[in-house]
Amino acid sequence: MNFKNIRITILLLILAYTGLDTFLSNARATNWKHPLRVVIYPINADGSEQADKYIASLHEEQFDDIEETLQKEATRYGVKLSTPLQINLSKQLHALPPPLPHNGSTLSIMRWSLSFRFWSWKEDNYEGITPHIRAYALFHDPKTHSSLEHSTGLKNGKIALIKLFANKQNTGQNNIVILHELLHTLGATDKYDLRSGYPIYPDGYAEPQQKPLFPQRFTEIMGGRTPLTKTKAEIPVNLTKAIIGSKTATEIGW
Repeated sequence: MNFKNIRITILLLILAYTGLDTFLSNARATNWKHPLRVVIYPINADGSEQADKYIASLHEEQFDDIEETLQKEATRYGVKLSTPLQINLSKQLHALPPPLPHNGSTLSIMRWSLSFRFWSWKEDNYEGITPHIRAYALFHDPKTHSSLEHSTGLKNGKIALIKLFANKQNTGQNNIVILHELLHTLGATDKYDLRSGYPIYPDGYAEPQQKPLFPQRFTEIMGGRTPLTKTKAEIPVNLTKAIIGSKTATEIGW
């Protein structure tokens, strides 16, 4: 066997192993027999003093409403697991992940996904039990960033790249974004129009059978906003009125 054939064989074995590992990881994550361990890795994304101060002030209790929301919704769907999600906080990570390709081709996105997964494996600084999901929280100073680019969560690899504001006033909305991306890693799909950000009816509505339809009282977490009229929707301030709709529940194994 020549060197080229050996190299191809090795690559095929790596791909086979990766595919099997991904399949088993996805199956374990959505069988809901054991709590999912999530680790959040804070990163100063813009090098600002504000982001460093905010990261230094972080504590795991700030993510309690994510755990509580998922527990409440799991119970509503009959999941018999008292603690479906456990969030732990890692030390600040001082390495930036590979940037998302802008308007990239399918091939470039695939390359980015692989490089992000390799980067995640290489830079992991968490000292506890290996997590099921790794969430990299990129914090930005709101004084210099009035808006942030889209975050992303990858089902294959169970990792998320989440862009957040570095101030306490945004804690509630930050947690909405975190839960949205965590659900992506479990197989949930977006349920809003990518151009307008408006929730798609009926799956992006928390109560699609409500009469009258508007205003909606709750936010479907993968819809992202609460529809108030046919053209107006608002981002909730926290997770207190966020729910998981029936299609999202099916996608994550409920």
